[in-house]
Amino acid sequence: MSGRVYLVGAGPGDPGLLTARALELIAHADVILYDRLIPAAALAGARHGAELLFVGKQAGGASVPQEQTQAVMIERARAGAQVVRLKGGDPFVFGRGGEEALALRAAGIAYEIVPGVTAGVAALAYAGIPVTHRGVSSAVALITGHEESDEHSALDWPALARFPGTLVFYMGVRHLERISSALLSGGRPGSEPAAVVQAGTLPEQRVVTGTLETIHERAREQDIRPPAIVVVGPVAALANRLSWLPRALAGRTVAVTRARAQASVLAGRLEALGARVVQAPAIRVVALSGPPLDPSGYDLVCVTSANGVAGLFERLAAAGRDARSLAGARVAAIGPGTAAALAAHGIDADVVPERAVAEELVRALAHEPMRRALIARARSARDVLPDALRARGAEVDVLDVYETVAEPIADAVLERARSADYITFTSASTVRFFLQAADHRAGLSPFTRIVSIGPITSAALREHGLEPHVEASRHDLEGLLEALLADAGAR
Repeated sequence: MSGRVYLVGAGPGDPGLLTARALELIAHADVILYDRLIPAAALAGARHGAELLFVGKQAGGASVPQEQTQAVMIERARAGAQVVRLKGGDPFVFGRGGEEALALRAAGIAYEIVPGVTAGVAALAYAGIPVTHRGVSSAVALITGHEESDEHSALDWPALARFPGTLVFYMGVRHLERISSALLSGGRPGSEPAAVVQAGTLPEQRVVTGTLETIHERAREQDIRPPAIVVVGPVAALANRLSWLPRALAGRTVAVTRARAQASVLAGRLEALGARVVQAPAIRVVALSGPPLDPSGYDLVCVTSANGVAGLFERLAAAGRDARSLAGARVAAIGPGTAAALAAHGIDADVVPERAVAEELVRALAHEPMRRALIARARSARDVLPDALRARGAEVDVLDVYETVAEPIADAVLERARSADYITFTSASTVRFFLQAADHRAGLSPFTRIVSIGPITSAALREHGLEPHVEASRHDLEGLLEALLADAGAR
């Protein structure tokens, strides 16, 4: 039975601009054919075992011929596969999607078109440039910049010069001098505003503004390179007035070493601030099996991490219990992040220290009455808390509900992480396992600044001969981000 091909637009670059339909198809595809403009985060959504094939064209390098791409789509579909042809932007806007659809139709292969956000609109929007604006421009022309602006061009340059609206050129930065010259020769005013947006919607986005007469030279001075969108028209002058994208970490690379399942929140926050994120998860969280939990005999339940919360409720569920079974106990969370995880299960923690370390939790519990306490935590965690509670005469049961194990890191990812502007560590285990993975390397770059979530993590770094440059005063993700931003701002 024949499969089906989906010609899917992946949007302009920011993974957050993928459509819900695109994400759904990526998650269920048997085969994904992608090009160089596809963000790695988009492919991360592919199911385990999916076949990922690069069919892009690298400037100055090897490329996969269009005919070969079409042949692979048809071959895989005929074998019964669900094939996603993932294309930057929109498949029908300078994406050769029409050619591929015709080839599929000729081969008798069923297909679906999934539109994407095109870069000619999105990249400019991220730069604060609307392609149309009341009283300024009521028309827009989308033009391929691959066309040579000479007598052999298929474009009518004098007509484009007279076009009463916004001109948007895709793939035109390499021909910007010729484009400008052709429009000037056609009578377009040299004083008309113009702009170039490089890597639009991505953390490394750069915007250069000028006039039609000066934009080529200004782009050359700023070393603007593909992928880039060129815009000519009065709306380009709005860039400085309507710019909105937060760029506190623009141009900086930040490596994230926490477990992949937890890394997405931190990575997303960093990318929203303009950082290029290298995800180098050094650990993986593994749930530990154990007997069902009956918490009825405890008057205090302590949880020392969000992962501990998940493990605690797994043990409760195994016994057919839920949050209501904790009604007879006081519940303590080691910090705000753990308290938030408890709140997601309907539990409002009674005790939450401001600083997420065991010593602070011990102090916060100093006046709490207790006879029998339960501590849900990671295997091999420090014994500061159980020892302190036992010293007060309490009967303490320690429930190890998960452990962290090493996650293999590819050499290419290690290389990018060790040379990042910042590398973040959110636990002692991320320090230990990342440095273990990097042991055969030359170590971190002397220009890489080390960010620690708190004193326990910092102590682990020092044990390995590394001094953290930045330590969060609040030992959670918000505190880590605040500390990193403060350091970046000071530098």
